[in-house]
Amino acid sequence: MKRLLVKPSLFLAFPLLISCGAAFVSFDLPHGYLYGWFFLILVALLILGIDIMLPIRLPLRIELQQVRFSGHRESITAILFSWAILAACLVDITLFPIPIFTDPSLYATFEESRGHVRHISNMCWILPVVAMLCVRNRMVRAVFIVAGLLFPVVVLDRNRLFASIYSLMAVLIIRSTRTINWKHLAVVGLAAVMVFAQLGKLRSGNLEWLSLPLSPTFRNSPPGMKWVLLYMSAGVYNFSSIWSKGYSDASLLICQLLPGSGSVESLYGMIPLDMPTINVGTEYFPFLMAFGPAGVLLAALLLFSVLCLSIVLLRSRPTLFSLLIFLRVSYVCIMSGFSTQAFTWTTFGFILVCLFMMGFSSLLYYTSSRQSHLA
Repeated sequence: MKRLLVKPSLFLAFPLLISCGAAFVSFDLPHGYLYGWFFLILVALLILGIDIMLPIRLPLRIELQQVRFSGHRESITAILFSWAILAACLVDITLFPIPIFTDPSLYATFEESRGHVRHISNMCWILPVVAMLCVRNRMVRAVFIVAGLLFPVVVLDRNRLFASIYSLMAVLIIRSTRTINWKHLAVVGLAAVMVFAQLGKLRSGNLEWLSLPLSPTFRNSPPGMKWVLLYMSAGVYNFSSIWSKGYSDASLLICQLLPGSGSVESLYGMIPLDMPTINVGTEYFPFLMAFGPAGVLLAALLLFSVLCLSIVLLRSRPTLFSLLIFLRVSYVCIMSGFSTQAFTWTTFGFILVCLFMMGFSSLLYYTSSRQSHLA
């Protein structure tokens, strides 16, 4: 088990295999859809094989516990950045309607000004990390943790809620000096699933309106479990559907990579999905439409490479910002079987911001040390 927990493929190959398994259980896949489904399984197995040959492994907990995250200029920079994110969250829920209290359908409605604010408030998942590792004041720590977990709930952003819970659980594991209590983590995970299911009901009802080839297992599941199964499997289903139809269009990929190139939501409305309201298609969906199976394979290998690089950075320079980069990259890898989150300009921008703040903090330290030496 310990060997498995330090392998990069834990974050990419295994979640993709789980998504494929969930799709097989949740849908009666038409014959033509099985080709795309099987290809994703082969991609996951290829990544597993590559991971076996590579020497790259995650740092051990004891190594990360020896890193001093608080009290450094990096922690000060991160705390200031976190206050800016918290301010954006307050602006988001103050100046714009709150979906959970008004109209749940507003969760995906962004006028131009709200879209700009949401680009910042969406980074609320880093608040629990900074709180646990850098903040010494108990009140400020509690505010950061509560904001990071509560903001996604009030705006009905299930994905951001998962990101916050994932980052918080990762830090709790790192900080714990005892053997990992998997039962406690399982309880936290179950609670997250229950909240997720309730948010799904608020946003879109009980799923009785689905007109897809659902399996008897899915139809006979409890309403909350249906949302979990759909969340895990819908991306693989849509990927397989578009594979079988041979649909080609590079617009979605361009829109995700280049800011200001168009609305992703409007482009999804033009794709011949079996059900337009279920519009997720795995991380590799845009690459399939743009470049076919070769593009999917290239995207998967590139994502695995970025994951490995984030681990190398964390091992060579274990700082708060390298940890944030790893948490972001590992999370989007885990979610790769659901929707596109890695190959987006917002993710690239977050990594660049972290690298900038890492360099800025080092420059401050160098300048301060030089001034002290000259004095």
